[in-house]
Amino acid sequence: MNFWNDPLKVAADWLMGIFTGWGMNAVAAQVLVAFLGVLMLITILMVLDIFLVWIERKVVARFQDRIGPNRVGPFGLIQPFADIIKLIIKEDTTPADADKVVYNIAPLLSMMSVLILWAVVPLAPVILGVDLNAGILFIIAAGSIGTLSIIMAGWSSNNKFSVIGAFRQVAVMVSFEIPMLATLLIPTIFSGSMGMNAIIQGQSIWYVLLSPLAALIFLIAAIAELGRAPFDLAEGESELVSGYNIEYSGMKFGMFYAGELLHAFTFGGFWSILFFGGYRFFGLELVSPFLAIAVILFKAMVGYWVIMWVKYTMMRIRIDQMLAFNWKFLTPVAFVLVMVTALMNALLRGAPGWLFVSGMILSNIIVAWAALEIVRSVSKKERERIEGPKRVVEAHH
Repeated sequence: MNFWNDPLKVAADWLMGIFTGWGMNAVAAQVLVAFLGVLMLITILMVLDIFLVWIERKVVARFQDRIGPNRVGPFGLIQPFADIIKLIIKEDTTPADADKVVYNIAPLLSMMSVLILWAVVPLAPVILGVDLNAGILFIIAAGSIGTLSIIMAGWSSNNKFSVIGAFRQVAVMVSFEIPMLATLLIPTIFSGSMGMNAIIQGQSIWYVLLSPLAALIFLIAAIAELGRAPFDLAEGESELVSGYNIEYSGMKFGMFYAGELLHAFTFGGFWSILFFGGYRFFGLELVSPFLAIAVILFKAMVGYWVIMWVKYTMMRIRIDQMLAFNWKFLTPVAFVLVMVTALMNALLRGAPGWLFVSGMILSNIIVAWAALEIVRSVSKKERERIEGPKRVVEAHH
C-alpha cells in the first residue's frame, strides 16, 4: 500500500509491527497506536491554535487600519509564542472563596469540548477519526460540555460579575442550539445520513446551493454559540469587566481564549462540511489525501474569516433583543425551513437535477420572503403603537 494514498493506515501498520515485534500484546499495541494518533491530532490542533492567534490579530488590524504584530519574528509570526511564555510565567491565582476543584476543572473542559469535536471531522476520504452514523448528534452532545464549563467557571469563581456573565452566555448557547439543531437536519435530509463523511460524499452539489437560508441560519447560530460579537454579552466589558472568566489568570485564562479561537475555526470546518462539500473540490480529494486535507482546511479558514468579519464589524446587541431574535424569528424560520425542505425533497426526489436545485432555491426564497414580510408587518404595528401617543402629544403642542 502506498503511503501517499493512505498515510494513516501505512503508519499504523508500521507502528503495530514495531510494538508487536517488541513482544507487546496485539490489543495493547492497537490501543497504543490509537492513543498516539489522538495525541498527534491534538498536537497539530494546538499548534494551529497558536497561529490562529496571529491570524486573528492580523485580520482585526486590517479591519481597523492598523499593522498588527510585526516585531517578534518576521511579520510578527513568533508573537503568539511570546504571549504563551507570558501566560505561563504569570502568577496562577485562585480566589480564596472559590470552589477550587470546579474552578480548576472548568478551563480543561472548555478546551476538551472543542478538541473532541474533531473526532468526527473527516479530513480526507481515508483520514477520519470515527465515522459515526450519528455524527450530527455527537456535535450537539459534545458542544454541551462547553456550556457546562462556562457555568462551572462562572459559579465556582464566587464573583457576581462572573456569575452574570456565565448565566448570560449559557442562556444564549442553549437558546441558539435550537435553530442550529434544526438546520443540521437539512444536510441529513439531503444525504439520508447523520454521518459527517456520508454528508460530504452526498454533495455532488454543494448543499449551500440547495439551502442557502439553512447555511445562513447555521452561521448565525454558530456565532452565538461561540459568544462572539454581536453575541458577546458574556464578556460585556462595559458592565461585566470580563464575564465568566474574570477571576482566571495565566494559562487558565489562556485555555479559555485558545478554546474560543479553535472553536471558531472548528465551526468554520463544520460549516464547510455541511454546506460546502468538505474535502471535495473538483476531484482533488481523489488525487491525494493531503490535497483533501488542504481543501477542507482552506474552506474552514474561509468560514473562520467570515466569523471574524462579523465580529469586527458589528456592535453588541442587548440580551433581550438577542433572545427575542432567536425565539421569535430564527427558531420559527428554522423549523419552517426544515419542514419545507423535507416536503420539497420528497416531491422532487426523482426529478432532474436542474429542477431539484431550482425547486429547493425557490422554496428558500419563499420562506425568507414570507419571514421578512411577517417581521416587517409586526415591526410596523409595534412602531405605530409606540409612536402613536407621541404624535398625539406633538399635535397638542
